[in-house]
Amino acid sequence: MPVAYLAAEGLIAPLLEALADRVVAVQGRLVLASAATDEAAWWAANTWLEPQWRRIASIGDGAKWLRSMQRNWACHAIDWFRRVELIVEKLPPLKAKPRPFPFELPDAPMGNWTLWQKDLMLASARCSSPFANGEIEFEDDKTGPPSRAFKKLQEALTVLRARPQPGQRCLDLGACPGGWTWVLQRLGAEVVAVDKAPLDPAVLALPGVTQRVESAFGLDPKEVGPVDWLFSDVICYPRRLLDLIVRWRDSSMCRRFVCTIKFQGADEHAIAREFAALPGAKVMHLHHNKHELTFALLDEA
Repeated sequence: MPVAYLAAEGLIAPLLEALADRVVAVQGRLVLASAATDEAAWWAANTWLEPQWRRIASIGDGAKWLRSMQRNWACHAIDWFRRVELIVEKLPPLKAKPRPFPFELPDAPMGNWTLWQKDLMLASARCSSPFANGEIEFEDDKTGPPSRAFKKLQEALTVLRARPQPGQRCLDLGACPGGWTWVLQRLGAEVVAVDKAPLDPAVLALPGVTQRVESAFGLDPKEVGPVDWLFSDVICYPRRLLDLIVRWRDSSMCRRFVCTIKFQGADEHAIAREFAALPGAKVMHLHHNKHELTFALLDEA
């Protein structure tokens, strides 16, 4: 079944590599494929799950076609920008605004469309993301978090529809300067931040936050004891992170993981497949990721 992928910014190359001979056509970041693959979705900002073609007679005809399918539509324009703008004006307005954290994902579907040619529309009423072009923005906080990485964790927990509850014990590996620890503490969790470098003093002073000044990779799970969640945004080779996750999972000291896979070589597809092969694992690219992926494993058993 045909599918269309909107590549994340700067990640068109790995998306095309993942699709290989399934690529049908490419316009900018938008890739039409003959069939879907899990690996291609890892590099996409949004996946158009049911793309349809429509030859339109006019701007009004195009807008009418979209409205006949559903209310909410976002456009990824690749050309004919003024024509696109006129179609958008005939659709119900989108009120895109930064979201507070935490919040629940909207239930209403968000369709995506484009003009593939001047009079040829490509649209999908069902997409992988409920946000316009997969872009989710959160309300900014310029005084609390000591780094901008906090939005990456906010997005991960929102998309996963799961987050630490008050009183749960969280391990934050590679925590310095403390952006992820700040998010977790604000959710009411108790946070053990692990890094050889010191946390931002304001974060370390927050109630429920402690720091272990040591390497994340030298921790003995049984010595640390049970934790409800393990988080990692640590800079390391993916293989080293994978080994750490497996060690903690096999120790039975933790069942929930959210970690950033940071690529530093040419083996990104092979190692990403190994992360995805862990039972119950999810691999995804977030809007706030760069050339990296997010790994999650939520074993609620």
